[in-house]
Amino acid sequence: MEQKKEKNKYSVIVPTYNERLNIALIVYLIFKHLRDVDFEIIVVDDGSPDGTQEVVKQLQKLYGEDRILLRPRPKKLGLGTAYIHGLKHASGNFVVIMDADLSHHPKYLPSFIKKQLETGASIVTGTRYVKGGGVHGWNLMRKLTSRGANVLAQTLLWPGVSDLTGSFRLYRKSVLEDVISSCVSKGYVFQMEMIVRASRKGYHIEEVPITFVDRVFGSSKLGGSEIVEYLKGLAYLLVTT
Repeated sequence: MEQKKEKNKYSVIVPTYNERLNIALIVYLIFKHLRDVDFEIIVVDDGSPDGTQEVVKQLQKLYGEDRILLRPRPKKLGLGTAYIHGLKHASGNFVVIMDADLSHHPKYLPSFIKKQLETGASIVTGTRYVKGGGVHGWNLMRKLTSRGANVLAQTLLWPGVSDLTGSFRLYRKSVLEDVISSCVSKGYVFQMEMIVRASRKGYHIEEVPITFVDRVFGSSKLGGSEIVEYLKGLAYLLVTT
């Protein structure tokens, strides 16, 4: 198992927009929890006006430019294209996608890697909706909306995974490249389309329970327009998959 671990390299893609207060902590925690693993962190920043990129440059001095890659874009261009952009610069054979706002705790990364090594899965996805998983810091309305959205998608799409809209995942790089190239959705729906397409393509998907923590600093980017987008995306996937 150790030998297998050594051969693998993990590229952690972290899209950012105004995450100056979170990025140093997330980087520190990734380094803390992936001590015996070959990895790189690729920060895709969409022109944050709050100085996120300056903080990343300081982190590069601390950890090395080979371990932290800053690959910025001029403005906000959406989550899906941020992953595609990060993927172009990834040298690992596995790719982790996670949020920069600490809602995805890096302490779960070893369980993702372990699960992949044990099962040979192409995708390991974090799930809030199995025993051991959960959500921390959401009010009842937000929990019900999220759970309802998930149940609706489960019922209509039968994807074979319990958490469709989660965005904390480990992919075999070749699988991510294949799945991402067949996705057309933007924003919030993108995560759902990725996992549904992967499931339809017959890729082996495993799940690891995680507790999602509502962002520590900054404001949430999910609003009414995202819920409308979600429902439109659900209808689209229903027709096309």
